[in-house]
Amino acid sequence: MTNTLHRFGPASSFRDDYVVFAICSRGKNDKDALPKLRQFLAMAIPFKPVNLGDARHGGCLRPSNEMSPFNHWTRDMTPDLEEVVRGLDAPTTVAAVFDNRAAAVDFLKKVKEADLGMSINISTSVENAEACCHEVGIPRHSVGYSLGFEGKTEKLPNTQTMLLSTMCGHGMVSHSLAKKMIDWVKEGRRTPEQAVTYMARFCSCGVFNPSRAKRVLEDARHAMK
Repeated sequence: MTNTLHRFGPASSFRDDYVVFAICSRGKNDKDALPKLRQFLAMAIPFKPVNLGDARHGGCLRPSNEMSPFNHWTRDMTPDLEEVVRGLDAPTTVAAVFDNRAAAVDFLKKVKEADLGMSINISTSVENAEACCHEVGIPRHSVGYSLGFEGKTEKLPNTQTMLLSTMCGHGMVSHSLAKKMIDWVKEGRRTPEQAVTYMARFCSCGVFNPSRAKRVLEDARHAMK
C-alpha cells in the first residue's frame, strides 16, 4: 500500500508514470538501512528519473526558507538529484519517478541485482506494473488498489485539476494551486515547464511527476483552442 495509489486518472493516463519505492521496516531491517537507501537513490540517477526524493525532505525541487515571494518566479529551476542523495539523513521511504517504462525496467534490474534487502514497490497502473515485473523476471508479490472517490463526487474539482493535485501522495499540491497553474498556462502567463516546477516544490514525499504534469497542462492548453 502506498500513498501514490490515489493518483487520479484512468489506466492509460499512467503511461508516463512509474514510481519505484524502497522502504525498510522499523525493528526488522532498519539497522544500517541509511547507506542502502542512499545507494538506491544513487543507482536511479543514471536512468534519468524525472523526480527523486524521500518522505522527510521531498523531491529534487524543494522550497526554501531563504527566499521571499518576490524572487520565487525567477529562482533556479534546475533539479538537483545529487542533493537528494546527500540530504538523506535518516531511514524513510525513498522513491524514484520515471516517465517511461524502459528506464523504470532498467532501474529495477539494477535494484534486483543489488539485492538491498529492502521492500521495493512499483506504483503505476496494474498493467504497467505487471509488464515491469515480467521484463525484470520477478514474480508479483501482491497488488494494492485504490477504491477511488465516494460520496458527492460532483463537488470534486475537474479532471485536469484532480490529475495534478493527486500526484502528491500527502495532498500538499492543493486543488487551488493546480487550478491556478492550469489557468495561467491557458492564459500564457506561465509555460507548462514553469508551472510544474512550482507544484513539484510542494510535494513533501518527492513523487510528483513533472512529465505527467506537463502533459496534463499541455492537454488543457490545447483543449481551449
